[in-house]
Amino acid sequence: MTTVRLNSADPVSFDTDALIVGFHPGAEGPRPVAEGLDAAFGGKLAASLTAVGFTGKAGELAKIPAFGAITAPLLVAIGLGEDPGAEALRRAAGAAVRSLAGTTRAALALGGEPEAVALGGLLGAYSFARYRTDGEQKNPVAELTVLAAETAGAAERAGVLAESVTLVRDLVNTPPSDLFPARFAEIAEEEGGKAGLNVEVLDEVQLKNGGFGGLVAVGQGSVNPPRLVRLSYSHADATKTLAYVGKGITFDTGGLNLKPSASMDWMKSDMGGAGAVLGALLGIAKLGLKVNAVGYLCLAENMPSGTAQRPSDIIHSYSGKTVEVLDTDAEGRLVLMDGIARAAEDEPDVIVDVATLTGAQIVALGWRTAGVMANDDDLRELVVDVAGSVGEGAWGMPLPEELRKGLDSPIADIANLQPERWGSMLAAGIFLKEFVPDGVKWAHVDMAGPAFNKGEPHGYTPKGGTGAITRTLIGLAERHASA
Repeated sequence: MTTVRLNSADPVSFDTDALIVGFHPGAEGPRPVAEGLDAAFGGKLAASLTAVGFTGKAGELAKIPAFGAITAPLLVAIGLGEDPGAEALRRAAGAAVRSLAGTTRAALALGGEPEAVALGGLLGAYSFARYRTDGEQKNPVAELTVLAAETAGAAERAGVLAESVTLVRDLVNTPPSDLFPARFAEIAEEEGGKAGLNVEVLDEVQLKNGGFGGLVAVGQGSVNPPRLVRLSYSHADATKTLAYVGKGITFDTGGLNLKPSASMDWMKSDMGGAGAVLGALLGIAKLGLKVNAVGYLCLAENMPSGTAQRPSDIIHSYSGKTVEVLDTDAEGRLVLMDGIARAAEDEPDVIVDVATLTGAQIVALGWRTAGVMANDDDLRELVVDVAGSVGEGAWGMPLPEELRKGLDSPIADIANLQPERWGSMLAAGIFLKEFVPDGVKWAHVDMAGPAFNKGEPHGYTPKGGTGAITRTLIGLAERHASA
């Protein structure tokens, strides 16, 4: 993995393979944040960059040879815009570092918050080449140096966050042939053990005997049986307990309600919620946050077969409520309902579930913005605020009472799907709310779009698995630790 450190050295004379410098737009051309850089280029740097169409607007990037003007042989100019905040710095650093794949060392002089620059650079250096054998994949930058005054813990914290997100990206990108429920549980045990977490895994027999009807039903059609993983972290001085519940469908065919092929080819990402919970618990432990945290990974593979659950089946959930299955492709809520009910037994102050739950989230909010629903307005706004502060798009959504009637079942306590398409993201949240005990604060994050980038890389976000919401969950723990 790429390493990062801070150094207060002069960018002009710093020894590196490529110097990344941030620029602001200016009336006389782009202005570098690094003092003395324009003078090193004989006062012609702005004119040179202007000649190649670079203005300093956010996201613009240009590379020019240094020809001995500075110690680094290559100057990478990255636009910051007028007044960049932490997220603009993260995105700029990520885009610039990604453009230098194949380079061993790079230094970043972007000004602003060193931790944001370090984290953006580390996330931008991500590469998933585990299955490449053609040798054409360029290695990411190996060593990053942020040229800024030493800030206590900035590089270390950025490293922990990047490790957590990188693990989630790797899990999402791993093909389902290599990441089935039992293997996911093994990884959680391995990584959790190294981080000092307590890890408990329930197999299919224990799930059936324990009454986890949703997990059992969703997983019964696959040769790869389901698992429930419980991760826990505690701090001696903690006064708050958070519970995170992640949807972990390692591959989703839709079951007997089979998806069309165009909707299935990226369903290896349907475990992104469980991945985010695992990454968050690891990050919380490594940062030593003064909070108690438990995480539940609800792992199953949704496949069609002679043993698969059928539309019109009745499930006895862990909470005791019965559920009529109207659509086997509405399976995520069936595993989450068990995880939420089990998490409530830990008596947490807050439960947050994270899931790639509905295509309706993408219709409503697009590929980069998660929907946040909650039974408590303050909690919903807190989740949205934390997500925004770490650069993960989220938007608060309602849970309209009138949609509950659409989930009525004539033969069970509730149906897993409303018959109408309209408001189906919200209806899924309303379904999950039914399994939250009275008096427990709960939020639901639907990140179907943000978990997987089907388009081109942007900022520090690669193509494929993104690791979305991992940093939000860690940020929530930090807020509660400082409360």
